Amino acid sequence: MVILLVILMIPVPYYLYQPGDVEPLSPVITVENGNKSEKGNFYLTTVTTIKTSHLYYLIYGWLAPNTQIRKQESVSGNLSADEYDFLLRHMMTTSQQNAVVAGLRAAGEVVPVQNKGVFVTNVLPMSKAKGEIAVGDVITEIDGQQMQKSSDVIAYLSAKRAGDTVDMIFLHEGKKQQHTFELTVINDQGKVGLGIQPEDEYVIHPPRKIKIDTSGIGGPSAGLMFSLEILNQVLPEDLTKGYQIAGTGTMDQEGNVGQIGGIRDKIVAAHEGKVDIFFCPADVQPGDSNAKDILDEAKKRNYKIKIIPVHTIQEALDFLNQLQPK
Repeated sequence: MVILLVILMIPVPYYLYQPGDVEPLSPVITVENGNKSEKGNFYLTTVTTIKTSHLYYLIYGWLAPNTQIRKQESVSGNLSADEYDFLLRHMMTTSQQNAVVAGLRAAGEVVPVQNKGVFVTNVLPMSKAKGEIAVGDVITEIDGQQMQKSSDVIAYLSAKRAGDTVDMIFLHEGKKQQHTFELTVINDQGKVGLGIQPEDEYVIHPPRKIKIDTSGIGGPSAGLMFSLEILNQVLPEDLTKGYQIAGTGTMDQEGNVGQIGGIRDKIVAAHEGKVDIFFCPADVQPGDSNAKDILDEAKKRNYKIKIIPVHTIQEALDFLNQLQPK
């Protein structure tokens, strides 16, 4: 018995993925001078993620229905657990900011965006900066030149060679740091760089206050639905028209909808939540599969949810505008 308990407590590097919930967005989002008189609802959809800290959880994953098992490296890559959790929270914050910009702009409002530097989302194993720069740091200068966007870093380093050095100023936990880093080859094509994955760091200046409370939820996949709820509270008409509408998809500042993970789990959650309509990312680029996967899963399970693939917030709005009231 003791031996069995010891075996069950062996650490294993896997994650379990299961369908989560649908959560109404009207209680979560409040737009200054907005209107919440909806006859239906917009919902975000979640996926439940369990880190299999012990063999016991992995066995549970084998036996539990609607459960996918994924290797830790395929989920979090080379990030530590703390770095991965931090990055998920950052993705949610970015998702909210993009949703505010896209939602208000779709309503015709002006939302200035101010770039502040380059956010580090990952430090690759081959990077010479590893140990000095960390996930969450913000690069502001390289060799005396301002770095306001990730494209600035990429453009500046494009003419460099492996072994060259750069003098970099960055913020670590809000404190200014300055270091010299050696550049290295970062991929099989011989590309040279710092060995980081960059992302734009920015602040937005919306014309009205918008509060989004999503404590306990991470990741970028609710961007589309955030945008639609914001838009619905700004516009005089009710976009829901009495329907229960869920969906998923990332959102950028230009209103483009991007692919997400866990799409099959999300349609299961939507079905269990008695949703009428589900927005998903359209398959646009080579390798995109969200629309294909969700339509396949819904057909396999004989779900009656109306699934609408969209590439932009405008496409979602066009569908809602032509929808007959329930």
